[in-house]
Amino acid sequence: MFPWLRLIGVGFGMFAKPEVDLLSTTRISLRVWPNDLDVNLHVNNGRYLALADIGRIHWFARTGLLKIARQHNAWPVIGDAVAKFRHDLRAFQAFEIHTRLIGWDRKWGFLEHRFVRYDRVVGVVAIRGVFRGPAGPVDPEILLAGVAHTAPSPTVPEWARRFHESSELLSEVLREEERSRAPL
Repeated sequence: MFPWLRLIGVGFGMFAKPEVDLLSTTRISLRVWPNDLDVNLHVNNGRYLALADIGRIHWFARTGLLKIARQHNAWPVIGDAVAKFRHDLRAFQAFEIHTRLIGWDRKWGFLEHRFVRYDRVVGVVAIRGVFRGPAGPVDPEILLAGVAHTAPSPTVPEWARRFHESSELLSEVLREEERSRAPL
């Protein structure tokens, strides 16, 4: 189940906060609740993805991108995600999610969510996503212009470039499987 109450709490925490630069890292503070845990009594791997959603929505709102996207009737859609788990998060532990844009191309934006406890990264969720409007993906340049960002994309780290390449490869494999199936 999606953690709606946490999203609402994060939303209330944004009142009267100014927008931040597109390349800023935003931070939200959360706590592990019992419904976040799996049978090993640490945060479930799927819950990391749901919590990253909250960090991402917070980042979109704080940078002003969500407002610009809504003006174009577009919503953020995740195409691919990858997660790295380094250390456990256990019941009632406090932690932060640090969200930042690491780069973009003509279609995709790449965001990183670092789960941090006592200045130590305990996990990372990275995503590749688009803003999808009625006619399909919205060109990132349109959104960037809306937030008055004119600089080019930062150089995407090697690991993110490989994530992008492997996601493209998997997409091509799946498309080929669909093309090769006999019609029903």
